Amino acid sequence: MADRAELQAGRTRKTIHAGGEWREALSGARREILDPADALPFAVVAEGDEKDVDLAVAAARRAFDEGDWPHTPAAERAALLRRVADLLVRDRERLGLLESRDAGKTVEEGRVDIDCVADAFRYFADLVAAEAPGRVVDAGSPGIHSVVVHEPVGVCAMITPWNYPLLQASWKIAPALAAGNTFVIKPSEITPLSTVALIDLLIEAGLPTGVAGIVTGPGHTVGARLAEHPDVDLVSFTGGLVSGTKVAQAAAVTVKKVALELGGKNPNVVFADACATEAGFDTAVDQALNAAFIHSGQVCSAGSRLIVEESVRERFVAELARRAGKIRLGRGTEDGVECGPLVSEQQRAKTEEYVASALAEGAVLRCGGRRPEPSPQRPESGYFYEPTVLDHCHREMRVVREEVFGPVLTVETFRTEDEAVTLANDTEYGLAGAVWTADAGRARRVAGRLRHGTVWINDFHPYLPQAEWGGFGKSGVGRELGPAGLAEYRESKHVYQNLAPRPVRWFAG
Repeated sequence: MADRAELQAGRTRKTIHAGGEWREALSGARREILDPADALPFAVVAEGDEKDVDLAVAAARRAFDEGDWPHTPAAERAALLRRVADLLVRDRERLGLLESRDAGKTVEEGRVDIDCVADAFRYFADLVAAEAPGRVVDAGSPGIHSVVVHEPVGVCAMITPWNYPLLQASWKIAPALAAGNTFVIKPSEITPLSTVALIDLLIEAGLPTGVAGIVTGPGHTVGARLAEHPDVDLVSFTGGLVSGTKVAQAAAVTVKKVALELGGKNPNVVFADACATEAGFDTAVDQALNAAFIHSGQVCSAGSRLIVEESVRERFVAELARRAGKIRLGRGTEDGVECGPLVSEQQRAKTEEYVASALAEGAVLRCGGRRPEPSPQRPESGYFYEPTVLDHCHREMRVVREEVFGPVLTVETFRTEDEAVTLANDTEYGLAGAVWTADAGRARRVAGRLRHGTVWINDFHPYLPQAEWGGFGKSGVGRELGPAGLAEYRESKHVYQNLAPRPVRWFAG
């Protein structure tokens, strides 16, 4: 978004968009965005507050109540979403690099994210374009025409996390626009840059004035005001459990629709028969690494709990730890780097505290557990932490119960299928999980018994735009992606038309 010369010139401060205009914060406040690889600032954004939210929501309200977008034919809305997808493909390298510098992930991870964002816009374009105009309801009379139609909710508030800034934004923006809504989005104050860039692409694609708004700023002001705002009809939040609870409480006052995608403490269950061949063993180990350490474990669906059958535990964990110790850490923009830094010093300190508590509670450190030695690819000022494997863990440990959101994998063991299911379900979260087995019957049985919103069998982390994403328990309410993701941004209306009305004559007169 800006090099350091631009930063010094202050050219990047207009990151609030309302009513078709890019603005500074009304207060004039700004925030420096730090590169987590070296903790140095590389961009400046506006630091909005409640007054900026009110301005953006008012513009979105006018655009919904008085503008054409809610009444634009579905085919035209779909065409705009496809134009946005094409622009994302055009700008893939630029946006992937921006995502890397902003969030600390590797450039390749950033590129994959942009591909997934484009897929989301195309999916919702195809979904809304192919829909029937309404569902006919048989009223039992040829003189009655009864139909259920879908209408946009209205003004949508979107609050997104720092780990997948653009991807999480797309899961909300694409279905909201497909349904005909207007919106105001608040990206994380740590990683706002790619979402600001997406608003530019929406404008370039021809989105009408006022339909899209963005306010950059902290959650306790911008996010809180969006959640409680009386002119907001829906709030969609992705983030932690504590913040999500506050959003739900604030939204309840005005009884607005709420969608919450919160945390996860996701089990990766490995049965011994999955490791019966060398190829099976290698694949299961490789996927356990992918489950736990992609994006330094800063993933809501990370497989941070390895639950492995006792008969293969020692061999499996030894190889896992050996390979985890070889993961190449460094600045995400450097060639050959496999894992970047944590997003902030606060996140690294939190990770260190969890590891310390686990060791104090009896966990055995198999690898990692410290900051790496500095190198040209790993500046000492960066927020790096080694991939960490903690063996001999149990359910009473905080590191097993609570979401770390860092490169930390805990290991638990089981002997029977029932014990494996009990361990996997022994969490207050219920976002995702995986089962590794060569027995197809067992795979279906265990997947059916797991209380998690997504269950992968002999795989980890793939998702499909066509399939709903969301969790059970404290992992949230509502769904993203798939037809249910579109339904979150709609209201249903029953239109009952009497083609031959006549008096009822219930009363004399």
